[in-house]
Amino acid sequence: MAAGTLGAGLRLCATVFLLDMAFSKGFVQDLDESFKDNRKDDIWLVDFYAPWCGHCKKLEPIWNEVGLEMKSIGSPVKVGKMDATSYSSIASEFGVRGYPTIKLALIRPLPSQQMFEHVQKRHRVFFVYIGGESPLKEKYIDAASELIVYTYFFSASEEVVPEYVTLKEMPAVLVFKDETYFIYDGKFQSCNSCKTC
Repeated sequence: MAAGTLGAGLRLCATVFLLDMAFSKGFVQDLDESFKDNRKDDIWLVDFYAPWCGHCKKLEPIWNEVGLEMKSIGSPVKVGKMDATSYSSIASEFGVRGYPTIKLALIRPLPSQQMFEHVQKRHRVFFVYIGGESPLKEKYIDAASELIVYTYFFSASEEVVPEYVTLKEMPAVLVFKDETYFIYDGKFQSCNSCKTC
């Protein structure tokens, strides 16, 4: 009798464990060639792995927990994994030289006014760096690396931002929120409405 109860208990534990693993895996997307085009729409944290790699196999359950945690906190960051041996061109584009390699696309470029308008419609709050290499850009990258789970970070040329944005100097960091934008220069200057600035 005790052996039957023990066996049923073990089966129940195994079932719960397998369901937990399957549930966690649901938050990590298996990426393929389409990621090359789709990655521009979202922020991704990607594990580049090789199927034969022992370290990659050990990382998998932890990576599934990362996907679950990012989803549960409402992070805008999507978690994915890609077989770097099958999609070697994408892996080399990300500078993958060994396995596993984890990459985060922190700052995405906004190449056109249309893309800027799309981002503005899609996101209530987002940051945009405008300008070339500078100490401000280094600070921006540092801030993005710490805050990437909470908001969106982009870079753009001056020509891409809307005409109502007035930049007194470059480089600059702009924060767009609802119908307002702020210019960061060490302290925030606010504009009451983008349409009246």
